[in-house]
Amino acid sequence: VGGSIFGLGESNPFVGLKNYIAMFGDSQPAGVFRHSVYNTFLFTLLVLPLNLIITLPLAIIIERSHARVKGFFRAVYFLPTVTSAVAVALIWGAIYNPQAGLLNSLIRTIGLTPPKAWLSDPQAFVFGIPLAMVALIVAHLWQDFGYNLVIFIAALQGIPQNLRDAAMVDGANEQQLFWYVTLPLLQPTMLFVCVMTILSSLQMFILAQVMTTGGPREQTTTMLMSIYSNAFRYQNMGWAAAMSMVLFGIIMLFTIIQFRFLRSDWEY
Repeated sequence: VGGSIFGLGESNPFVGLKNYIAMFGDSQPAGVFRHSVYNTFLFTLLVLPLNLIITLPLAIIIERSHARVKGFFRAVYFLPTVTSAVAVALIWGAIYNPQAGLLNSLIRTIGLTPPKAWLSDPQAFVFGIPLAMVALIVAHLWQDFGYNLVIFIAALQGIPQNLRDAAMVDGANEQQLFWYVTLPLLQPTMLFVCVMTILSSLQMFILAQVMTTGGPREQTTTMLMSIYSNAFRYQNMGWAAAMSMVLFGIIMLFTIIQFRFLRSDWEY
């Protein structure tokens, strides 16, 4: 119980910047925190380009498809986005099951030897990235890419056809249309998609909590998981609050950088 002034003092003292300074120390909580920051950055920096590589070409293909099937594909790809994250985590946990999982069964069917455990083997890496982290990225992309896909389709439909026609009259081929007409006109949409994707990636929690609980050996512990554990499992509210402010600062920094480089001052 704190003192009479805003609940501070006595057995609940105001520590100022002590928790922030401790983040750079050699204590075990500081080491776990720094590792969770690294995991979160790794997850985000892999998810963003992979999401764009999947959604933008797929949006162009669907936008050019027949009107009768366009709505069907939009609904199918958007369904994982509105599915409960816990349900998605349970589904992918079953797919990655080392004994009876669908993925290992398919790998055995084609004559290959599957990994011993997709989500719990600390010695398994893919190009230096923990296998458990790769498995989480795949599950997250499957759930999240439908949102960006719908946004890109709407943006493509909003580009005036006369701009494409003018470029074709000037002799532009399909690749030139994409690089010099479509992609520049998608810049405002690209800003929105990048900001929202990074926001969701930096705050990734449910999939990792349900599928790996941060393991193996904290290879998939994210900042939000570390904040949750310290606040509600260890009751270390001051340390969790300091980490929350750091996460807020990181999100704000990423957002400012994206607005600086992707924002456009024109309309069409």
